[in-house]
Parts: sequence; structure tokens; C-alpha cells
Amino acid sequence: MQTTESLKRRIKSAGDLLSVVKTMKALAAVSIRQYQKAVESLSDYNRAVEMGLQIVLKERMEMEKQNKTLPMKRLGAVIFGSDQGLCGQLNEQISVFALDNMKAAGVKKENRKVLAVGTRVADYVEDAGQSIDELLNTPGSTVGITPLVQEIIMIIEEWHFRHNVDHFMLFYNKYVSGATYHPHQIKLLPVDHHWLEEIARKKWESKTLPIFRMDGDKIFSSLIREYLFVSLYRAFAESLASENASRLASMQNAEKNIEEQLQDLYVQFHRTRQMTITEELLDIVAGFEAMS
Repeated sequence: MQTTESLKRRIKSAGDLLSVVKTMKALAAVSIRQYQKAVESLSDYNRAVEMGLQIVLKERMEMEKQNKTLPMKRLGAVIFGSDQGLCGQLNEQISVFALDNMKAAGVKKENRKVLAVGTRVADYVEDAGQSIDELLNTPGSTVGITPLVQEIIMIIEEWHFRHNVDHFMLFYNKYVSGATYHPHQIKLLPVDHHWLEEIARKKWESKTLPIFRMDGDKIFSSLIREYLFVSLYRAFAESLASENASRLASMQNAEKNIEEQLQDLYVQFHRTRQMTITEELLDIVAGFEAMS
């Protein structure tokens, strides 16, 4: 049977742990909002990129139609996960989702180049038998996203020119609301022709069409590079928001379990204390009767 002193120590430890869990829960909630704002801020930037493409494509859409889509022989994949734990099944879910989709694409393992963002998701992918070619750490805030996006674009260019990788896909968890998210994929390159056609067919909002004097190919390449930046930045922000959403759900469950354990410990403490007091009173009564 536990003594009152040991129960006090357990209650104090559980209380300290509860404080840590509540702090992590609050930090996760704040981080979710931070990354949500980052995603929302991309909307105007993305709109500007699409408007630029709309003007350029009006003159070169026929040329784009003539470009044939190459068969997928080699695939480059970017899988977003986490470096830290306490985020439920987030890394396992996205790794299984990515591997299943790469398999469905019909590309053999030896013809895949995989970049993992987060050490934990890299472990899951490697445990499944898929090698990791590049590994990046996840940023701690929105400030660290831009340098990593630029680094990923450089890696994509290297894989394209040195290893003849023409198809690239992004796999990440997309944040929904609260503590909810789901695995998501984007075909990054080659750019979807249907998407380009939709942009080219859009009606211009004003009566005056903008003109450009630079070379159309250069402008188109620059705009596509901006499209890559927006897509990768959004994937980063969505993945980080999903990570914190999963952590928030884990902390909510942990908080509930600790509170239930604390309640049980308090009941045990009061019962043990009452039994100790009762025993001491009985000893006093027995001693008094013995002396009488």
C-alpha cells in the first residue's frame, strides 16, 4: 500500500506534467494560426502570378499545346513530415500515402528520387524500403520557410539536369480545421496543361490588356519559377499547421488522461490519509484502555 508521502510525490509530478502539456497545447494552437496566416497571405501573391501567366499564355498557348507530356520514367518526390514527436500518426500517414501513390504511378524504386522534410518521416519511408536522397529539417517558424523553399528548388533543378528527372510531386498533410488534416498530393512538374488552359481562357477583369516587351519565354520561365515557390511555400505551411494540429489533438488527449489520473490519485490520497488517521486514533484508544 502506498503512503501519503509517495502519493503526494505522484500528485506533484502529475501536476507538473499537466502544466507542461497545457503549455504545449497553447503553443500548438498559436502555431496553427501562424501557419494559417502564412497560407492566407499567399492568395494575393498567387493571384498576381496567375494574372501574369494569363497575359503571357494568350500569345503562347498554341506553343504550349504542342509540347507533349513526357511519359513518367523517373519521379522526384518531396515528402513533408516533422522533426519532432508527439504528433500522432502524422508522419506514418503521409509516408504510407506517398509510397502508395508513387507505386500507383508505376515508377520503380530505383527510378525515384526522394527528398524528405523532417527526420521522422524519413525514418518511416526508409523503413518501408525506399531510400532517401536528400533530407532537410523542418523550420521552426514562417521565417525559416523561404530559405528552405529556395534550397528545394535548387535540388529540383539539379535532379532535372543531372539525373533526367522530369516529373515532380509534393506529398504533405493539408490542414482542414481544429485538429483535423488529411494527406494531399500535388503534381508540381511538368505544369498541368489543363490548369494553364483554364488560366488562358479566363476573362481579363479590366478593359485594357497589359503588354510586355521582354522575351515571352523568359517571362514564362520566371512566372513558372514563382509558381513553384508558391506551391512549395504552401506545402510547408500546410504541413506545419497539420503537425501542430496533430500535436494539439495529442496534448488534448494527454491532458484528459492526466486529469483523470490526478483525480484518482487525490481519491487514493484522501483514503490513505483517512486510514492513517483512523489507525492512529485506534492506537491511542487501545493505549488508553491498556493504561486504565
